[in-house]
Amino acid sequence: MSMIRDLRAAVRPALRRGRTSSEYDATRDPSVTSAVVDCGVYRDGKRVSDHVSPAKAMERVREEGGFAWIGLHEPTEREFAGIAQEFGLHPLAVEDAVQAHQRPKLERYDDTLFTVFKTIHYVEHAELTSTSEVVETGEVMCFTGRNFIVTVRHGGQGSLRALRHRLQQDPELLAKGPSAVLHAIADQVVDGYLAVADAVQDDIDEVEIDVFSAATSRRGGDAGRIYQLKREVLEFKRAVSPLLRPMQLLSERPMRLVDPDIQTYFRDVADHLARVNEQVLAFDDLLNSILQANLAQATVAQNEDMRKITSWAAIFAVPTMIAGIYGMNFDYMPELRWKFGYPTVLVVTVGICFAIHRGFKRNGWL
Repeated sequence: MSMIRDLRAAVRPALRRGRTSSEYDATRDPSVTSAVVDCGVYRDGKRVSDHVSPAKAMERVREEGGFAWIGLHEPTEREFAGIAQEFGLHPLAVEDAVQAHQRPKLERYDDTLFTVFKTIHYVEHAELTSTSEVVETGEVMCFTGRNFIVTVRHGGQGSLRALRHRLQQDPELLAKGPSAVLHAIADQVVDGYLAVADAVQDDIDEVEIDVFSAATSRRGGDAGRIYQLKREVLEFKRAVSPLLRPMQLLSERPMRLVDPDIQTYFRDVADHLARVNEQVLAFDDLLNSILQANLAQATVAQNEDMRKITSWAAIFAVPTMIAGIYGMNFDYMPELRWKFGYPTVLVVTVGICFAIHRGFKRNGWL
């Protein structure tokens, strides 16, 4: 793992030299970690500085007011150490931010709120199979202070670039401070959940129609696809359900670091999140029902096969029994030397087999 991190740290500056002028360029300041995607100072809802290091951004904030927003992407422990020291971030929160793979949560360390969001991206696929990846997860972690917000992103999805530009076009909201940025991130993450929930609903509808179609019901459907979809819904659930409590706290409990006006906006995010959570729970229950129906259909199909096998075995038992009796080597057997004995036995055998076949056919066994 350390080798991968060192390699990533080595190639990251080269990959980021091709950014547009609106993005942060780490090569302008050699002292700045290459993990920094953007760093800006905001005052009265407007961006007042570009292309500064986090240390210089905080220096300007302390002297002139406003707040700093520093965005990072998959920083290593070494890359994040300087920023953590500059902003006085708690070591436990820093460790979580670097290692990632955290559960959604909200924690308070002194005068800093540490929030973890799991981002969800729907993976497009031409056809759902037993190995299809339906959802892809990432993480966005936020350190929110009185005059700064540090965002740490993990994964290829959940970019905050468009969000930053959108907020900069709404100075009135951005003037509320770091809590406005925190709300915007939470709102974007939850809106992503809503979009993914609609797409997953389409996949579930497709599987449900397939399971209960006439052709599939005879062969028992495809349990592999259902189980794979259930696993992906479980991954979705792990991102949504743990976030309910943090959103409830941000929307209901007064906090010094959250502007009272912004707290009202968090209520809307909490409502949307509750709706998504209900959808995900319903998905899980529905997939359980579909899987049970699929297994029941497979059992019914097996029972039908067993009935057919049993019916044909009963039919063939008649000639087998008669042939077995006349295959005995006794000298005195009924009609043994009769001229019409052989055709008579064949006619009787066929007649009995036909009668049994007709009876099974009438009862639906054949």
